Amino acid sequence: MQPLYLLTAVDVRRAEEADSSRATTIASLTIPSITFMTANHNPGGGVMSVDFALPRIEPVEPAMTVKGFDTDIFRGLGVVDRWTFAGAVRDKKTGRAVPARAIIEGAIVEWEPDEASPEEFVGCTHGFKEVTHYEFTLDGDELWYVDFWERVIRRKGDDLFREDRLALGA
Repeated sequence: MQPLYLLTAVDVRRAEEADSSRATTIASLTIPSITFMTANHNPGGGVMSVDFALPRIEPVEPAMTVKGFDTDIFRGLGVVDRWTFAGAVRDKKTGRAVPARAIIEGAIVEWEPDEASPEEFVGCTHGFKEVTHYEFTLDGDELWYVDFWERVIRRKGDDLFREDRLALGA
């Protein structure tokens, strides 16, 4: 039976910079979805069109929302950096808390403050683009790894693009 994991805490920080935790200001994070690209084939003599899955993915767009103004964001706005999206998830059957980690290299290109009033705590959403590296682990187990520059895409350790690299002579 699959474990039932419940998210209990989140943080986003610069991956290579100590003391950059946002654990007390972060309201939410968006670990990017994975959408495989497809190629449509509609044969003239066939009976149906098929979107064939390719071993490549569409651009990923992580985001985070913090409460208040995160002035540290502005020193790197528009610049690629390495980020850790961290979560603590609890296995409800065993009670054990385990780490969930997404390591993402990309640029924060969007700063969007919420509509605010003096009675409400202002929040700001930060959107990422130019993501060239994205890996996701749960309890130390690599579930996902993709790197644009390495031309590697792995799902649970299985390199989906290996044969394509070899066919290209790389």
